[in-house]
Amino acid sequence: MHIRPLAPPSGAAAVPDSRGINLYRADPTMRRLLDLYLPADLVAHIEPHLDRLGGLAGGALDELAATADRNPPVLRHRTRTGEEAQGIEYHPAYREMERIAFAEYGLAAMSHRGGVLGWPEPMPPAVKYAITYLFVQAEFGLCCPVSMTDSLARTLRRFGDPALVARYLPALTSQDLDALHQGAMFMTEQGAGSDIAATAVRAAPLPDGTWALSGDKWFCSNPDAELAMVLARREGGPPGLKGVSLFLLPRTLPDGAPNRYRIVRLKDKLGTRSMASGEIRLEGAIAWLVGEPEAGFKQMADMVNNSRLSNGVRAAGLMRRAVAEALFVARRRVAFGRRLIELPLMRRQLGKMLVRAEQARSMMFQTAEALRRSDAGEPGAYPLLRILTPLIKFRACRDARQVTGDAMEVRGGCGYIEEWPDPRLLRDAHLGSIWEGTSNIVALDVLRAAAREGALPVLAAHVRGLLGNGEALPEALPALDRAVALAEAAQRDHALARQAASALYHVTSAAAMAWEAARLRDGQRLALARMALRHRALPRDPLAAEDADAPALAAILAGDDRDAEGASVPRPPGG
Repeated sequence: MHIRPLAPPSGAAAVPDSRGINLYRADPTMRRLLDLYLPADLVAHIEPHLDRLGGLAGGALDELAATADRNPPVLRHRTRTGEEAQGIEYHPAYREMERIAFAEYGLAAMSHRGGVLGWPEPMPPAVKYAITYLFVQAEFGLCCPVSMTDSLARTLRRFGDPALVARYLPALTSQDLDALHQGAMFMTEQGAGSDIAATAVRAAPLPDGTWALSGDKWFCSNPDAELAMVLARREGGPPGLKGVSLFLLPRTLPDGAPNRYRIVRLKDKLGTRSMASGEIRLEGAIAWLVGEPEAGFKQMADMVNNSRLSNGVRAAGLMRRAVAEALFVARRRVAFGRRLIELPLMRRQLGKMLVRAEQARSMMFQTAEALRRSDAGEPGAYPLLRILTPLIKFRACRDARQVTGDAMEVRGGCGYIEEWPDPRLLRDAHLGSIWEGTSNIVALDVLRAAAREGALPVLAAHVRGLLGNGEALPEALPALDRAVALAEAAQRDHALARQAASALYHVTSAAAMAWEAARLRDGQRLALARMALRHRALPRDPLAAEDADAPALAAILAGDDRDAEGASVPRPPGG
């Protein structure tokens, strides 16, 4: 039977659909910021790759992500002939995304060796995070295994025995999917959670120098990874954190035999459905000790902090995609004879979203630069990195929940429908505030960095350097002094930790945006910096009948009133 589609009502406007736009070209600010944070020759080299990824993220990659989200992985326990052999079955769409991320763009390899994307040296962090920022605008879930593989390689290089590094680093940084070893970290236990000192999984020494791990890990993403970093308590070791050590766990032993652990089940998650997360039961699994036995948590923290930074970057990318979708709709949807973007209340909503997204992007680049300087051994760079990392993880991940929700509202009823990207963005956004430490844990880590690393005065000096004489953002210097004082008070009263972390983030991000605006000669970016400071850090009268941002927002939102290919956005009849 032939079914004839119903014709749309006469004169009805199509629902604005951004499918197929180039998300890199739709974001001209990105290119200008790259010029500030990277050498000109490297920018020229990577821009074609970013442009291509922008097209993929707005088109084919986005469609792959949606397909993988609808077809989550499945755990198989036996072969069809009845043999016990565990494996996770992934949809072909997920496998293709793996190829793009690991093989084509070398996202897990580019920090560790030359040759990725044709560049002869390892890429600086700003390149990796710029690519991640674009990639995550289409697919969030896979970015977790990519980040863990990259982070495991980093931690293994820093603390691992040279023989282990020689054996596994080439596979961790391979762009050949058949040779690639993906990474994971197995930390979380049902009875411990964020309290690592309560780790119960046991490690027993073996005569050949390896260790046998036994016990349950409750939440393990990428559970079938070839290698995992695992925290376990040494038999006979002291209580507390000093008894917890870091181990490298292979899925397959050097002789080719499967290791003695199994995946109990996969988690049915709110978001990141494309990527598997599961429960692991260790049954005397063979592992190698990594680094100093009593410094297990400190060494694992290196991997965790790298993952926390990646979480912040991914939150920034989610916000950018949400803003891009909202702007696309607002520039094309007509209501009451006007485009939505011309309506004052919609401009205000878009402005709030844009400020949060741009704060996170500036913090992403600032933290990436601190990481580059820290790895190069520059004085003062490590304490700066140590406090910027939990700041972006704490605040950007929380902001992403708000921005993705507001973008769904801009699209209206369609935004609540799974055919559109908004539900997936919203679901994935909630992950960042939980994984690698909840908001409370990460806010307390800001205080820990301040107390143990002396990071607070380093951050204050950095922000003062960004502000210069303070002429462009005169309220920022006094706000910085108050934020530092609040952070000092929070070290005495931990109930203030979240408030202090937010204050430091808002002042730092506003200063960074003002610094960028000065070098780009960009008055609109300076206006966004002022909005970030005024609305998110300074006292305001909620009953004041004024909208001081209206003129600046009108200029900002109208100034880029073109689509991704450079064509003017259509206007309504008579508009």
